[in-house]
Amino acid sequence: MKLERLSIKKLCLLIAAGALLSMLAITAALYVLTGSTLVLLGGAALTACSIVWLFVLVFFFSKRLSVFTSDLCRTLDNMISGNEEPKQINDKETLFARISHRLSRLYGIMQESNRKVDEERQELQRLVSDISHQVKTPVSNLKMVIDTLLTKPVTDRERIEFLQGIRSQTDKLDFLFQALVKTSRLETGAIRLEKRDGLLFDTLAQAMSGIVYSAEKKDIAVTVDCPEDLQLSHDSKWTAEALFNLLDNAVKYTPAGGKISVSVEQWEMHIKLNITDTGKGISESSRASIFRRFYREEEVHDEPGVGIGLYLAREIITLQGGYIKVTSEIGKGSTFSVFLPVRG
Repeated sequence: MKLERLSIKKLCLLIAAGALLSMLAITAALYVLTGSTLVLLGGAALTACSIVWLFVLVFFFSKRLSVFTSDLCRTLDNMISGNEEPKQINDKETLFARISHRLSRLYGIMQESNRKVDEERQELQRLVSDISHQVKTPVSNLKMVIDTLLTKPVTDRERIEFLQGIRSQTDKLDFLFQALVKTSRLETGAIRLEKRDGLLFDTLAQAMSGIVYSAEKKDIAVTVDCPEDLQLSHDSKWTAEALFNLLDNAVKYTPAGGKISVSVEQWEMHIKLNITDTGKGISESSRASIFRRFYREEEVHDEPGVGIGLYLAREIITLQGGYIKVTSEIGKGSTFSVFLPVRG
């Protein structure tokens, strides 16, 4: 018989029986040695008292254990449903108090886990809603154009215009999916940024190459002031991606004939890179929201883009231990300041 398989009640009864037999054996031995009836009577009285107190002990212990077990089951049920926090027991030295303390800790961990799950669920719902909103317009446009081509006679010129429209909408969808893939891989850790010493000028030049054509098309003057020998520990590829997103936004929201200036300052702990434009500016109420995924101001919905560039830029800079600040004035333009740590 294995003791760990016995119930508490049976275990207590076995202990009581063992104690009773031991006392009877000791009493019998003393009687044999002394031959005194008083020893026999005293042993019998002592055995009887021990039996009474052992049964009292077993009774109250079983009752206390039963109450504790019932409370424990109720507490666990409440913890599972999240309705109630375990009650604290004041006596810290008892086994029940230690179990209660650990239940409280477990409850706290479960609550925190449930909170994170709820946040992730809400974030997933927002993400699905945002993606469906972004995809809805180009898909609707594609269906409309295709239905027109299938049901109505069109000239060769109109057909070319419709095909160009299809290409434009598919490019928008492709850009959205590529941005989502990049964001997802960064957030899940599938991509790890590798910081290495390199010239910031080369990284900036890589970012600038992506906006040269669009800036020339709008006759926007772009100036750069960056030391060519400035070394910085950073992930060149992803930092260029972040800077391109900031520069691309500056080109989009700067009117034709405007200016964009890029300047770099070396501080003791950080490298500060300013991207300043002469665009429409950002209202104070919107500055806290512009880095949210898929956020776009109402007045710029006609501009190309899906509202994920600034979000991606902030993620990339933050993962390298840096941050981005924005200063802006309506009608006069904006300055996005990127701070990257000098030491990795």
